[in-house]
Amino acid sequence: MTRSATPDRPELTRERLFAYALPAAPIAAMGLPLAVHLPPFYAGSLGLSLSIVGGIFLLARFWDVFTDPVLGLLSDRVSSRWGRRRHWIVAAVPIMLVAVVMVFMPQGQVTGSYLLLWLFVLYIGWTLLTISHMSWGAELTPDYHERSRVHGAREIALILGMITVLTLPVLIEWTEPDDLPAARVAVMGWFVLILLPLSVFWAVTRVPERPTPQPSPIAMRQAVGALVESRPLRMVLGADLLAGIGNGLVASMFLFLAEDALGLGRVSSLLLLCYFISGVSFIPLMLFLARRFGKHVAAAGSSLFNAATLPLILLVPVGNVPFALTVWVLLGINMAAGPFLFRSIMADVADHDSVITGRQRTGLFYAMLTSTSKIGAALAIGLGYVVLDMIGFTPRGENTQATLDALRAVYVWPAVVISVLVAVFFWFFPLDEVAQRRNRSILEERRRRELDDGAVESSAGGG
Repeated sequence: MTRSATPDRPELTRERLFAYALPAAPIAAMGLPLAVHLPPFYAGSLGLSLSIVGGIFLLARFWDVFTDPVLGLLSDRVSSRWGRRRHWIVAAVPIMLVAVVMVFMPQGQVTGSYLLLWLFVLYIGWTLLTISHMSWGAELTPDYHERSRVHGAREIALILGMITVLTLPVLIEWTEPDDLPAARVAVMGWFVLILLPLSVFWAVTRVPERPTPQPSPIAMRQAVGALVESRPLRMVLGADLLAGIGNGLVASMFLFLAEDALGLGRVSSLLLLCYFISGVSFIPLMLFLARRFGKHVAAAGSSLFNAATLPLILLVPVGNVPFALTVWVLLGINMAAGPFLFRSIMADVADHDSVITGRQRTGLFYAMLTSTSKIGAALAIGLGYVVLDMIGFTPRGENTQATLDALRAVYVWPAVVISVLVAVFFWFFPLDEVAQRRNRSILEERRRRELDDGAVESSAGGG
């Protein structure tokens, strides 16, 4: 049954859902080049050393971890006549546009301090935009099924944005520009520059905000206390940190591997596109396996599959495009499994915590989960590029066969070990479907008692 719209709850039409979700496309378009294309671009074409680039991106990601709670609190606390979120989304746009130009289209001699400064600015705008947009979506409706519609619409926009930004370098490569790395990065930047202001304008003018109460602040001691109290929380965060390191290593070194070690040159972006499409295509299978065997078993199995398939990269002959495409399509089968399984398992952890402590700390737990993945990615690029420097690798330069073999090994074996460790974390994870059903039963019974007590107090007060 469709609920009627009220002044404090505007109707979520398809047009409004589309308008709200559209900014997610340029948001998603920022993630891939920051992880895959920009580090090799600055370390190769622009001549900065691998260690310097790795250290700068490490500092920038840790800066992002620090600004997450600060900008989230700012978004929560400071309202305007537009509401709580839309003015922050609009404010993030000019910050993003200036930073995208400076980072994606650098002119003249580029130094490490230049890259560090503009990455910091870029992350401020991106974080403010992302947090405000996600929070706005969570507040558009209190209805269970309508929230699913909002989440689904945003995910579709994210996927479309990612596919588009993966397709653009493929098209650029076939035009054979003089400076391919610069052209690839620039076209991604132009995608954000054009779509971001248009999509934000459409969203903020077409979708009204719903009035919401101010949230209660969460003290830092609650975060530390939650880690001490909850073994399931520690296990999920530990697995997510490790997965962030593994994923960050393979993402930040992908172009070096594909172009220098495998000799795939201009088809490297096509390889990445096929990998991503494979991951999206197999999400229904991963959902089926999670329902059939349990989420933690599916997560463990996904990690073991990753550990088993990654060594196939060592077998790819130099310049053999069909073989490489086959391997990367196989690798992509469980590409999307980790992110959505980790986040789904965290919801179970939050319920378990509520049963034990009587407190609702879901938002805190998800903020911690976001931070661990970012810390993992930061450590990956910082340490990974130092290791590449140590083995004597030169981006787009002359490298011995021993160095290129070492690059393959650095790409494969740390990620294999990490995948096995993540599988161990989840194989011994204590919350299965039976435990979750028991926790939900306890929480629902507790909620019924609270409602009954509230009704009794209301009747007594009225009498």
